[in-house]
Amino acid sequence: MALIKHPIQIYVDERQNRALRRLAKDKNASISELIRRGIDLLLNQVPVEEDPAYHLIGLVSSGVSDIAENHDEYIVQEIEKEWKR
Repeated sequence: MALIKHPIQIYVDERQNRALRRLAKDKNASISELIRRGIDLLLNQVPVEEDPAYHLIGLVSSGVSDIAENHDEYIVQEIEKEWKR
């Protein structure tokens, strides 16, 4: 399953722009890919336990074991129930 990518607009200074273009050429990658890799590196430096939402994990039980994988389907089912009312 392919990951959904969300557009984000950023501004970089001239030095960053030149460096990104050079690195993208050297690595045979797009600038977007380099930025995504950089974001991943940054996010991996923050321990999960320090995430402000970490304390919410396991707080609620839905009784559904596959909700993470099939949440879209469950949302569609609920919307269809609303339409039938």
